[in-house]
Amino acid sequence: MKASTILLVLTMLFSFGLAEAQETKPKQSPPDSSSVTTDDGVTIAINYGSPSLKGRQLGVDIAEVGKVWRAGANEATTVSFDKDVTVEGKALPAGKYSLHAIPGEQQTTFIFNKVWKKWGTEYDEAQDALRVDVDNQETSDNVERLKITADKSGKIHLAWGNYGLSMNVKAAK
Repeated sequence: MKASTILLVLTMLFSFGLAEAQETKPKQSPPDSSSVTTDDGVTIAINYGSPSLKGRQLGVDIAEVGKVWRAGANEATTVSFDKDVTVEGKALPAGKYSLHAIPGEQQTTFIFNKVWKKWGTEYDEAQDALRVDVDNQETSDNVERLKITADKSGKIHLAWGNYGLSMNVKAAK
């Protein structure tokens, strides 16, 4: 009798565990990535969580103007370069960095931070490796889910809502 009771309890626990495992929901901000080898031989790899606007207004409800933003969702957005590069003409050694941004009315400051293995909202300005300013661009597209890509010319593009940002990456000479 005891053996059959134990077997019944174990069967029920296993069944509940299996049912719970099948109900896992996808992340609200799923992971995304972009990787390219540029025309001048730099491999750029970007990994980020891709949030949706869900009716929120950029610069007000999310990615607030004047405040450090994680440039994605979930874990820190990372950008890696396999060679020394220049970003918008400024030197940055080869390596992996977390990417943050400070949105502004006319320009956005991109921040490459030395600490990349962290939750996205963690940020220590003392660990900044480089800051570059880029002009904000309005687009006619309305991109619901954040998209960060790199292309063969060495441009890293960020598109979200009706906004776009681009920064130029070149192999260091």
